[in-house]
Amino acid sequence: MSLYWVAQAVGGLAFIVGITMFIKRDDRKFKLQLALYSFIIGCHFFLMGANAAGMSAVLNALRTVISTRTRSIIVMFVFITLTLSLGLSQIKYAVELLPIAGTVMSTWALFRTRGLTTRCVMWCSTAGWVAHNIWLGSIGGSLTEGSFLIVNGINIIRFRRMQLRGIDPFQAENKAIKAR
Repeated sequence: MSLYWVAQAVGGLAFIVGITMFIKRDDRKFKLQLALYSFIIGCHFFLMGANAAGMSAVLNALRTVISTRTRSIIVMFVFITLTLSLGLSQIKYAVELLPIAGTVMSTWALFRTRGLTTRCVMWCSTAGWVAHNIWLGSIGGSLTEGSFLIVNGINIIRFRRMQLRGIDPFQAENKAIKAR
């Protein structure tokens, strides 16, 4: 099996891990599954030779785990700085700016937003990753991020409709925050 197909298989594994992520209502479980997905897809990108995307994805994984423990603005800025400095240094093509911009957006969302707002910002971030992955020829990455767009988009609509009916879809998360 060639390195290309090994890379695509790793991308397929990432697809399996990532596909159910946006269904989760509990932000902590959502973030931990996002971290696992980000690490696996980062390995896929490195194997595909897309080092800027690989760097962004691995930083996503670390950042996401840390965001379950702190919402510190200083930590957020450290990750944004790392993403920009390490990611921008790896860019070969302009389209590689999309995952870096997506990582910056999602970093801000994970540290500064909650619930539906987090998912909306993540949806926008995902759009950039989809374009990048299609350009790269990443089968697993394109399927995963394309699925994220659809699944997260449907859940954003569903959660918003619940809110309009007076139901808090993020009730468990909100109770945990108040208990702190």
